[in-house]
Amino acid sequence: MLWEQGTTGIEVKSAREGSVELVAYFQDRPALERVLRREAAALPGSRLRRAEVPEVDWVARFREGFRASRVGAFVVAPPWDLPAGDRDRVLVIDPGRAFGTGTHESTRLCLSAIADLAAAGPLGRVLDVGTGTGILAVAAVRLGASLAAGVDRDPDAIAEAGRHSELNGVEIRLIRADGSRALRPQAFDLVIANVAAPFLLERRDELAAVTARGGALVLAGFLDADLPALRSRYDALGAVDQRRDGEWAALILRRPR
Repeated sequence: MLWEQGTTGIEVKSAREGSVELVAYFQDRPALERVLRREAAALPGSRLRRAEVPEVDWVARFREGFRASRVGAFVVAPPWDLPAGDRDRVLVIDPGRAFGTGTHESTRLCLSAIADLAAAGPLGRVLDVGTGTGILAVAAVRLGASLAAGVDRDPDAIAEAGRHSELNGVEIRLIRADGSRALRPQAFDLVIANVAAPFLLERRDELAAVTARGGALVLAGFLDADLPALRSRYDALGAVDQRRDGEWAALILRRPR
């Protein structure tokens, strides 16, 4: 019911025995509370109350504890904590409004996969679908990609990716679009999609279409529990390697020539 009414997120909290508390966040709109109360009245035993939302600058709060750290072959660092010495394996990230700081398991899985693929041979032309901050596209350039492109439908993400290409001194081609349908078939030697499982399940043919024969497809952003469904969708496209980091997982698919 809360999702159908447009919540932007739900936090589940333990409450007294036999009950659970859901904290649901909404963009304020006229009559929202009246609609929610009417819906909640149809749920036996439920109670609804307005919760106070503290004024917190979450980006500033995150930045307070964000320091340089090693993530696989790279050092991910904010501009205020850059390591001395060689910067070839440093990914500079200034946390903002887009996903991708290198600290999430799915991002770590992708960075590790890109590094392993680069060690096996030239990356060639790379596409990052749902690029967010652009960290994966930046990493691909650092590892020798001849071209790196990032696509995202969120204008904030495109702006953030552009800013991070400048912070890292690399060129990323940025496209604002919904997925990769607008791009030329078989145009990329490596396609990375660090997005949610429903997108990966729905857009398999679209992602496969832009991946060149003999190229690789890296899928991440989903939980270990989603692996069987994704394997059943993608196994027919080529050899698949699966990896895990905690409860998160990734697939590396190598398309036949």
